[in-house]
Amino acid sequence: MEFITKKHISRRTVLRGLGVTLALPLLDAMVPAQTLLAKTAAAGKVRLSAIEMVHGSAGATVFGASKNLWSPAAVGTAFDLSPSALSPLEPFRDYLTIVSNTDVRNAEAFSLPEIGADHFRSSAVFLTQAHPKKTQGSDVHAGTSLDQVYAQKFGQDTAIPSMQLSIETVDQAGGCAYGYSCAYTDSISWASPNQPLPMIRDPRAAFDSLFGVGATPAERAAHRKTDKSILDWVSGEVARLQKDLGAGDRARLGSFLEEVREVERRIQRVEAQNASGEARELPEAPIGVPDSFDEHVKLMLDLQVLAFATDVTRVFSFKMGRDGSSRVYPDSGVRSAFHPASHHGEREDRVTDFMKINRYHVGTIPYFLNKLKNTPEGDKNLLDNTVVIYGSPMGNSNVHNHKRCPLFLAGKGGGALRGNLHLKAADGTPMANVMLSLMQDIGLTDVKSFGDSTGRFELTSVPATTAAE
Repeated sequence: MEFITKKHISRRTVLRGLGVTLALPLLDAMVPAQTLLAKTAAAGKVRLSAIEMVHGSAGATVFGASKNLWSPAAVGTAFDLSPSALSPLEPFRDYLTIVSNTDVRNAEAFSLPEIGADHFRSSAVFLTQAHPKKTQGSDVHAGTSLDQVYAQKFGQDTAIPSMQLSIETVDQAGGCAYGYSCAYTDSISWASPNQPLPMIRDPRAAFDSLFGVGATPAERAAHRKTDKSILDWVSGEVARLQKDLGAGDRARLGSFLEEVREVERRIQRVEAQNASGEARELPEAPIGVPDSFDEHVKLMLDLQVLAFATDVTRVFSFKMGRDGSSRVYPDSGVRSAFHPASHHGEREDRVTDFMKINRYHVGTIPYFLNKLKNTPEGDKNLLDNTVVIYGSPMGNSNVHNHKRCPLFLAGKGGGALRGNLHLKAADGTPMANVMLSLMQDIGLTDVKSFGDSTGRFELTSVPATTAAE
């Protein structure tokens, strides 16, 4: 066996076919004999997934805060999630760090002409914590986003330094409203203060990018016309590789390949349904985009898990909504459109309905966490070596404020986070403080400030009390 004889395959081994490149997950045969798995699996390889959901939370209202509709009442470790929109995360509380009561001041209006435009600059602030320049031209300016600061240091030795995904349509160019470029609304990921990165909405496009399916659109289209799986193109290499693997590695590889094939099947089913001529709920969407929000999100999360498992990329940003969206989420139990529901007029019944939408959105995340937890990596799992950031740069969307903004972290980040912890910030604490501390704790020790940060916010210290919010 290669693992015993000190012969091992490279961590960067890939399977190649005609126009296809398929990276592999970590196998025992990739670890030199007598080397501790913990020293090779995740060392310096914390994965980062930053997820934005727009329109704030019901818990940012006075009524919502009193009823703990976002964060729990108790700080520390003995908190109760059941009244809150975070209740779907209960099975993963050991991986959950809730940080409540932080503000995103740079999303606010600084001068009179900016008033009213909160929806059209907020997304650009979420991961940059910088105040966007008001312009409809090409001279956009915000800041370098957290995901890109991380990618610039830890993503350069992966095939794809980072990937940006979205669920709703983006305009890509031109002005949106209130004098702001659509670039601010379209992206949460900024490679530099004047370089927003485009986000991929189509799961097919993301799949092809991750698995090297065709160098050009024509080549990719030709592959699809053959009606063959990407696994068909690499079947010979799979057979040759399996001869040299132990039983455990063969099972691990087989499970991974089946995961790839299942995601591919689901994308193919979506494309077939959307090409059938039947009326679509999202007629403007690309053929690979599911009409179902739930299925679309799951596909994008599955692609992240596969990418993290193979170390194709360590960094994702994922924009799950678009400001001003009127999408309806019937599975939430609420028939009101998203943006109108967020303008609830402070009516208790409507605030409660908005919380149900918040809870539905949060409820898509346990699927991701479960997949990460069930993906082994060395002597741990991917969730141990990942940080998921979920939040919004808006607080109470009804009045367009940016106080008490929703935020939680999931995963252990290679030991940077302890989990099972609710931390409540002092009034006026910038969300940027949390992001600064996280960056430093996962390896960006040279970052001394971020956005409007005023200092660190410790993410592992258990509060001395469990005072109610």
